[in-house]
Amino acid sequence: MKRTSLLLLLLCLWHASVAQSFKFAFVTDIHIGSTNGGAEEDLERTIADINSQEGIDFVLLTGDITEMGTDAELKTAKQIISKLKVPYYIVPGNHDTGWSESGGVSFIREFGSDKFVFEHKGLKFIGCASGPYVRMSDGHIPRDATVWLDSVLAKTPKNQPIVFVNHYPLDNALDNWYDAIDRLKQYNTQFSICGHGHQNRVADSEGLPGTMGRSNLRAKDAIGGYNLVEMRQDSALFAERTPGVGTKPVWRRIALGTRSYNDGKTYPRPSFAVNDQYATTKKAWSYHSDANVISTPVSSHGLVIFGNSVGKVEALKEKDGKKVWSFQTGGGVFSSPAVFNDNVIFGSGDGHIYALKAKTGKLAWKTKTGASVLGSPLVEKGMVYIGGSDGKFRALEAATGKQVWEFAGLEGPMVSTPLAYEGKIIFGAWDRHLYALNQKDGSLAWKWNNGSANRMFSPAMVIPVAHDGVVYIVAPDRFITALDSNTGQPLWRSKEATVRESIGMSADKKLVYGKTMQDEVVAFEATKTEPKLAWRLNAGFGYEHVPSMLIEKDGAVFFGTKSGVVYSINPKTQKVNWAHKIDNSMVNTVNVLPKRRVVAATMDGKVEMLTY
Repeated sequence: MKRTSLLLLLLCLWHASVAQSFKFAFVTDIHIGSTNGGAEEDLERTIADINSQEGIDFVLLTGDITEMGTDAELKTAKQIISKLKVPYYIVPGNHDTGWSESGGVSFIREFGSDKFVFEHKGLKFIGCASGPYVRMSDGHIPRDATVWLDSVLAKTPKNQPIVFVNHYPLDNALDNWYDAIDRLKQYNTQFSICGHGHQNRVADSEGLPGTMGRSNLRAKDAIGGYNLVEMRQDSALFAERTPGVGTKPVWRRIALGTRSYNDGKTYPRPSFAVNDQYATTKKAWSYHSDANVISTPVSSHGLVIFGNSVGKVEALKEKDGKKVWSFQTGGGVFSSPAVFNDNVIFGSGDGHIYALKAKTGKLAWKTKTGASVLGSPLVEKGMVYIGGSDGKFRALEAATGKQVWEFAGLEGPMVSTPLAYEGKIIFGAWDRHLYALNQKDGSLAWKWNNGSANRMFSPAMVIPVAHDGVVYIVAPDRFITALDSNTGQPLWRSKEATVRESIGMSADKKLVYGKTMQDEVVAFEATKTEPKLAWRLNAGFGYEHVPSMLIEKDGAVFFGTKSGVVYSINPKTQKVNWAHKIDNSMVNTVNVLPKRRVVAATMDGKVEMLTY
């Protein structure tokens, strides 16, 4: 009797909460700045169309607002979206953050946040970012968003209906889809909505209803479009709307009601069985930061030091992983710290280059720039070489932060670590080019591009390697390229192995390593005349695209993958020494320490010391 009364009460609460029907607009994948053209006009037309209709309570915009996440694209998008006469709620997509020149800082500055929660007529709408940030990787709900989601759900009654909003569908296109879905299935989640796929389709996940919306872009049509969603007492109805023309018939119906996801089924989750296979490699300690870590930790003064995507720099004891100090900057830190004497030096999304005392975390100096600094510093002979997002590359005195010279010719953000070689500083940027500057005064020695007009093929993420007058790079065009270090002229290019953005060089300088996009590590002879593939090893890591450089030390080559696995291979025997899975997100370039230790950091904010 009591159970029946409780059930009736819950049903009454449900019906009361959605008794008032309402309608909202669902707009996604706008891509302001798209080279295909028409994105701005398509958005203007959609905003005007929404404003012309009666009865639309609010608008949800579910990511890929821009093409490359530039400040200019975001400003244009904000200017147009601000013309809405009803409230709007917005989250970024992978195009807004993956190539962002600010590491997502500018999205938050323009729109106020990269997440939202609000209640409307009894329903709670929860939306958050999906990454990846700055590095190529799978989608990833940021660590800080997962922490935030826990706090939101903790304040949510179990019976309150929820709609979850993200750019990605809740499947393995998000490497941590299970973190979100396992949480949402403990509550009365009615459905999720997403973009990313540019088409209207059912996107159910593990029994949780989901809907993907079409892109706002016109594509091959004359006019773009979006979806209108009508929330009724018992159902949610999705209908595509062509601005200025009309609304098409309902294409998707989701029944609403009290949800229970205890169906007894088992769903796939990432396997950590590889750790049992290579049991001699062990986790000495693990630390979980409260935000993404998208850089390589540095070791200094017995501490492991790194920054995270909400701008916090943390120092852990190298011995046991206990936190010693933290320092807060004003923007995300995607810059791998470098050591100079007692200081660690890095850039921040807040537009400054910092030097902190390694032992205490106290500020030694900071230098202001004109935009976010996502690039990582190279320290050599008392000088810091670092690029930013203000179109400039700088040389600073490492002791004081005083600028010695700057090169102001960049046409896109610099996000990686430069190479110093034969009196030149060599690096790429998200403007298609690889640059060589004269180390003495910052003047341009040469610049090179692969001939493609597509910025996404830029050699921006690679850390170049060089030997015997040759600079070697890999890029998203899937070529390995050898360039004359004096002139920048190509000596050879090869697509024999589908390398992407991860490269390394053997200790004896005879081989150049590359990580392919499917299972393999390859080695090319370090030659000037023609590409010669020395060997290829099937390491079995599957599809792969993250920039995690290959580091040779003590006779082994170390690298990370998009699935959270650190590998060690033997370049002499071309066999896997060991593999160890930390989590299911991107592993940054690892730091190989003495005494058979590796420090690795993942996009989900895990920092671990491995012993082998």
